[in-house]
Amino acid sequence: MGLTRGLATALSSTKESELQTTAGLLASELVETLRAEGGLLDGETEGSFSGGLASYKWKQTLSPSQIDGLHNVKVVIESSRTGQSIYELETMLFEPGADTTAKDKDRKSRKKGGKRG
Repeated sequence: MGLTRGLATALSSTKESELQTTAGLLASELVETLRAEGGLLDGETEGSFSGGLASYKWKQTLSPSQIDGLHNVKVVIESSRTGQSIYELETMLFEPGADTTAKDKDRKSRKKGGKRG
C-alpha cells in the first residue's frame, strides 16, 4: 500500500513540475516577443495557446513606471479549464526613444566604415 501511494505521489509531483516548467517557458516567450517587437503599449491583453498547449491561457499587463520609456510587465499563465494561476512573471522592459535608435544606427555605420578603411 505504501509503495503504491509513493508512486502516485511521485507521478503527481512530476506532472506538477512539468506544468510549472511549461508555464514558465510560455511566460518567458511572451516577454521576449514583446522585447523583440517593441512598440510597447500599456494595457492588458489576454489570449490562449493552441495545439498541445491548449490547456494554458495567458494575461499580460503593461503599465508605465516612474522612468520615461520603462514599462512594468506582468505575465500570468493560467489553466484553461479552471482559470487557476499556474505561473506569474514580472519584469520591466525599456522602450528606447527614436533618438536612441538613431544614435545606435549611426554608431553601427561608423563601425562598419572603420572596418573597410
